[in-house]
Amino acid sequence: MSEAEITTNTGDSPNDLVENGLNKLVVKCKYCGSKILDKKLGKYILQEKELPLMQQDTRKEGEIQNEKVNQFYHVENMFTFDNIGFTHTVDCYKYLSCADCDAGPVGYYDMNSKHSYVALSRIEHA
Repeated sequence: MSEAEITTNTGDSPNDLVENGLNKLVVKCKYCGSKILDKKLGKYILQEKELPLMQQDTRKEGEIQNEKVNQFYHVENMFTFDNIGFTHTVDCYKYLSCADCDAGPVGYYDMNSKHSYVALSRIEHA
């Protein structure tokens, strides 16, 4: 599947969001608008990962609902972010959240590779 055939949950195609393999626009929190990542600092990649839903169904007490996400911005250095929070470690991963409003997870941090991944479907571009 080529980049041109893929669309994000926001309806934008990677061609509108990615230039030379990097994020073309500023990455922001979809809830509060805080800047998470500046232009051209995240590499667009395709990989499948299950992430907990940002809003859990409270009727399913004690059960974590997940969804499969497959489009990410890969960020090698955690200090590249403008405004990101990290959860406690869960199975060699830390989940990423907006440092201003705590919305998340917007992605994850892999403890083994020391790299971060921001899900395109969980952020906005500006």
